[in-house]
Amino acid sequence: MGSLLQPSGRKKPAAGKAAGRRGDNNRIYANPLPLTFLYPLPSSARSVLGLLGLTLAKIDTPQVHGVLDRATRSVWVSDRTESFILWRRGFFGKGDLSRSEPSWLNRQVNARRAAAANRLTAEEVTAKRRAERKQFKLDRARAIAAVAAEAEALFESEGRVVVPALSGPNIPSAATWKPAPREETELPATPNDDTPAVEDEEPFPDDIEHLQLTLPEAFFLLWNLDCLTIEDPDTNHLLSVQKIWTEFQAAYLAPPAFGLSLPIPELQFDNPFLINYIVYHHYRSLGWVVRGGIKFCVDYMLYKRGPVFNHAEFSVVVCPVYEDPEDQAASKVDLHHAKPFSWSWLSTMNRVNTQVFKTLVLAYVTIPARSRLSSEALQSPACLQHYSIREVTVRRFIPARMRD
Repeated sequence: MGSLLQPSGRKKPAAGKAAGRRGDNNRIYANPLPLTFLYPLPSSARSVLGLLGLTLAKIDTPQVHGVLDRATRSVWVSDRTESFILWRRGFFGKGDLSRSEPSWLNRQVNARRAAAANRLTAEEVTAKRRAERKQFKLDRARAIAAVAAEAEALFESEGRVVVPALSGPNIPSAATWKPAPREETELPATPNDDTPAVEDEEPFPDDIEHLQLTLPEAFFLLWNLDCLTIEDPDTNHLLSVQKIWTEFQAAYLAPPAFGLSLPIPELQFDNPFLINYIVYHHYRSLGWVVRGGIKFCVDYMLYKRGPVFNHAEFSVVVCPVYEDPEDQAASKVDLHHAKPFSWSWLSTMNRVNTQVFKTLVLAYVTIPARSRLSSEALQSPACLQHYSIREVTVRRFIPARMRD
């Protein structure tokens, strides 16, 4: 099914801003998927073959090893090289100690070097700027409260009505306010020149961070790109595609059992893994970079190229719809957004995403009726052909801007 989504009119950054960084990003994140194409022939020969509709390109498929973690419903990739392959070729997964890119080790190294050079790291600079902004707001609020108290005192003593001013020499502004200087602390005594310097530099720590893939991401890499193998943590054996398909569904139907081989529960057509994977596969197949959207209270965020290039264009909310209402009444799965949500929730969600220049999309996934399909169909990914997706784009109505 084709998508009708079109990029929004977000303003692009200035041409001279961080041009060098963008050039590095174009080089580092040149591949949109882990698969790469190798061309053994020169460009002239490739152009001739292209006119004939032929190609001799070879597909290089990397092999990444992951371990299934049933407690977090995710797949862990511990090898640093393999983690960067998945991140830099499609932005798959996230570091468990990072916000997105697995950069914990780089941050530790930068912090060590910044401390040796007596300078602040980027995270410390950001924290300092936020603290100063918070202090400015507190100082401004105190100044405004003092002016209001003075006006009330004049009214009580002299009967004069004075409107409290919100600006002036006594009220700080963003252009004139400066943070108060910090009190100087007593520095430790420095050794004499005759004392030999002792180097006590600790070695850099080992990388303890792993890349964490969601189950839809892991199955997309496994089933569509064939570049991921998944290991069972209990048996240390590789899982087959058939076993992974049922394991991923069972992860949402039963609590994790460590060290126990419990039977797979009865599979359901409204399994949350199926619903989320269908939407993830749909937009990934259309060329979008799909990331989690919990930051903006949605299910997915859609990027045109990736989070290092630009902001997300669309916010997607997955809305399951039962083909047969009786299946919903008899379902044992508490499916998120299966029940109609209120207009206040929709208005709030739309307002949040509109303020950050994102278009809200409601992706309705139709769940097939159990009356026309057997539960045996869920044993294979072929059951996905019985699901369908409809997209509804929601835009915020602003009367003052939309009168024409």
